[in-house]
Amino acid sequence: MRELSSRTAAFTDSVIRRMTRISNQHGAINLSQGFPDFDPPKEITDRLAEAAGKGPHQYAITWGAQNFREALAKKQEHFSGMKVDPDQEIVVTCGSTEAMMAAMMSVTNPGDQVAIFSPFYENYGADTILCGAQPIYIPLNPPAFSFDPNVLEDAFRKGAKALVLCNPSNPCGKVFTREELEVIAEIVIRYDGWVITDEVYEHIVYAPHRHVYMATLPGMRERTILCSSLSKTYSITGWRLGYVIAVPEVIDRVKKVHDFLTVGAAAPLMEAAVAGLKFGDDYYEGLQAHYSHMKELFTGGLREIGLTFTEPQGAYYVLVDIGEFGYASDLEFCEELARTVGVGAVPGSSFFKEDVNHLIRFHFAKKDETLKAALERLAQIGKMKR
Repeated sequence: MRELSSRTAAFTDSVIRRMTRISNQHGAINLSQGFPDFDPPKEITDRLAEAAGKGPHQYAITWGAQNFREALAKKQEHFSGMKVDPDQEIVVTCGSTEAMMAAMMSVTNPGDQVAIFSPFYENYGADTILCGAQPIYIPLNPPAFSFDPNVLEDAFRKGAKALVLCNPSNPCGKVFTREELEVIAEIVIRYDGWVITDEVYEHIVYAPHRHVYMATLPGMRERTILCSSLSKTYSITGWRLGYVIAVPEVIDRVKKVHDFLTVGAAAPLMEAAVAGLKFGDDYYEGLQAHYSHMKELFTGGLREIGLTFTEPQGAYYVLVDIGEFGYASDLEFCEELARTVGVGAVPGSSFFKEDVNHLIRFHFAKKDETLKAALERLAQIGKMKR
């Protein structure tokens, strides 16, 4: 047999999705893969039922149905203050996963370098490698997960063409301050670079923290490729509706990449999701209150159990320190946790370029009864100590 692709030879399967399979195998409560166990808003599912009968059932415009793009542009302007042209500055994608890949393929060439903050969502490094580019990892230093501007600038000084910025951050829950974003912007402008943002948790931020859109900073509108998704905001992770927002010159290139990657997002799902994009402020206030409640419930339970963790500022993940349990491998710990305690988690090493084996990630996008059941099981975690 002839040689297979060398750029994919070192890939493993997704550790996050592997832990879902392990959780299912052992009947564990799955706090690994980040999807909710509660329903989407009824207005959206009712509209989907109508679309199932009446359509649309055929291809939409490749870069997204007109009414979807128009509704998205209005929502984006409302929350960011940034005016967006629905015809020239938006591409609707098959989830933010495709959005990130299309963005990276649109601005990088083989041999380019891409800076990525560590810890990071596991797709970013793979996306870079699939583009033929080279990832450069910039550490976010716990417990505040702050970065050293000199280290970031050194990456650009050595040739980084773009930075991937997840804000709020998966897995550490960091929300970058305006001051931090201004430091990033200054460096990117100085070295004529790009910022590819992943902002899927933009509406899940805990007081007193606030989400600031990188594209709204002076000089960054034309340098920012904003990637996001409806998955987390409307609890529809399985619908795979994402998008890219950027200036027309960039979007023109993203449209072409997207066309050959997936052709287009699902027409009936876009039609149904328009109902969500038209929600008023009360929906987003309710969303924040809901997730704040879940965060307090779960982190309060972890505190009572005596586990050490990083308080999330945004998103719906918690990094828990398992150093006291005496395991050399966080993957082994997570497998044992699913098997003997009955709770699924993700080994932290899958998110860090640094040698980290003492952290695991839980998510808390679950019903109260699910979180309480998980905490009851986690109260027995002491038996795992070696």
